[in-house]
Amino acid sequence: MNGVIEALHIYDEQKLMPARASSLVLSHTYTSRPLSATHLLPLYLDHPTPRPNLIYLANTNPPTLVFSLTHSNLLFLLTSSSEVEPLLALEFLHRVVDSFEEFLGAPLLAHKIEANYDVAAQLLTEMCDGGTINTTEPNALRDLIEVEGLMGKLLGNLSLPTKAGFGTNFNNSSAPSLIPQNTPALPWRRANVRHTSNELYADIVETLSVTLAPSGRPLAALASGTIAFTSKVSGVPDLVMTLTGPSGKHNLNSIIDLPVFHPCVRLARWREQPGVLSFIPPDGRFILAGYEVDLLPASDGRTGSLGPNSLKLPVSLEIKTGLGAAGSDFEVRLNVNRVFAIGGSSHQAGRPGPGGGRGLGGPQAGTAASPSLHDLKVQVPLPADVRNLSELRPSKGDANYNPGDQFLEWSIPSKDLASGTSYFGLRCTVVGQLAEEDESADPTGFGFNNTASAVNEYSYDEPYQSSSAPKEAGKSAEAESEKDARRAAQNKILMPSSASVSFAVKGWLASGIKVESIIVDPRKSRGLGEAVKPYKGVKYLTVSKGGVEIRC
Repeated sequence: MNGVIEALHIYDEQKLMPARASSLVLSHTYTSRPLSATHLLPLYLDHPTPRPNLIYLANTNPPTLVFSLTHSNLLFLLTSSSEVEPLLALEFLHRVVDSFEEFLGAPLLAHKIEANYDVAAQLLTEMCDGGTINTTEPNALRDLIEVEGLMGKLLGNLSLPTKAGFGTNFNNSSAPSLIPQNTPALPWRRANVRHTSNELYADIVETLSVTLAPSGRPLAALASGTIAFTSKVSGVPDLVMTLTGPSGKHNLNSIIDLPVFHPCVRLARWREQPGVLSFIPPDGRFILAGYEVDLLPASDGRTGSLGPNSLKLPVSLEIKTGLGAAGSDFEVRLNVNRVFAIGGSSHQAGRPGPGGGRGLGGPQAGTAASPSLHDLKVQVPLPADVRNLSELRPSKGDANYNPGDQFLEWSIPSKDLASGTSYFGLRCTVVGQLAEEDESADPTGFGFNNTASAVNEYSYDEPYQSSSAPKEAGKSAEAESEKDARRAAQNKILMPSSASVSFAVKGWLASGIKVESIIVDPRKSRGLGEAVKPYKGVKYLTVSKGGVEIRC
């Protein structure tokens, strides 16, 4: 596959429907004569949602491949009329987003791109030359992109006459420089890095994806981890970061699945010593590595013996359906593990060192010594036949339901979590679509349609006393029981089939992976004084965005 990228178009998603020319934020053509931005957008929107990241437009001349990426209400479309490696094109789109956020600031918004078109055009030109992907590392782009300085913007706005060379951009390559402009030997790290405060930070974030059976037994449990590293060290530091698992370093290779690394990581060192990351970092924040961990033990190859608490999750979820006389109630029960420190003191949590941290009054909330639970939220999808929820009775927190959303959301704030309660409950009553017999009998619920039957019941033609009163009472009781059974059967299809919980835990990882040490090798490092000892910090965060789900 030797295809090239022909064009890149950026649209504002908030102005897409209907497709308008004003939704175009930026259009950059690399080579050939590709589809214009105005012709491409309607063809892309014609595809039903959810749209895949790769769409083949066979009716265009020539047929065109369209790669798409959505980020911060911006739609990125990349086109090519020749065969291109899909992963390469999609990775290029992600690199464009990262570079824009690096130079223009996060979050990436449409007006930022429009206000800094000169910077955006330079980035797109340097990152892809004639349709061939070129420089995509942010540190290398720093030495290539000319960003207007504050003085240049001020004098440009005032339109003052200036002498040649004065008031121009201080980063202009034509101006004499006191620092020699050496081409960096490492493409991911810019040359002549200087920092007044030398700091090294590691942030490990894991995202949970857990499916539980109605009994609470885990059916599948995965943790997707990302190691974000921030380096603010002068010169060219050579670092070694060591990871450990729940039982040490000896079996870390069997715990971590599908590891991916930044190009700066020495793969030979990792293969020799799994868990040891040796690298020369880029300057600033970057993604050092990613991995996956299967949280279910696979020693016997069976998961039937696993109990509800085998995963040691911070919360456990249970749902009961078909409650009440008519079977129209369901209840969601939430149990919070009190091992996790819950309180309003999370704002005092600092960034501890690699070994954890303790304050003067004990461990700080949000550290490895005292994890903290936040943003606890339960979401219950409801069938389409549910018309309303007549009653919402949460023991704590706020429960909200909008009939148009078809899901129930229950949020428990931190103040309720800090009260010391471990068990929380939510009971709801569902209301389905009106049956035909109910509509004919009483569509309003106020009994207005029963007037005629009441007149006939008390007509003067009937006797004042009847000997069949017990029989009539028995028949009415049987009719009521049959009606309740029929209602219970109807309400059964209105019950939810699953529930999911979202949360964030600071200072804890589901996989048990930790950073043992971060070491600066003084023999291999260059430009860093022997007396300089960078400050080191580590943070752990586990996130579940509806990832823990229980089936009914």
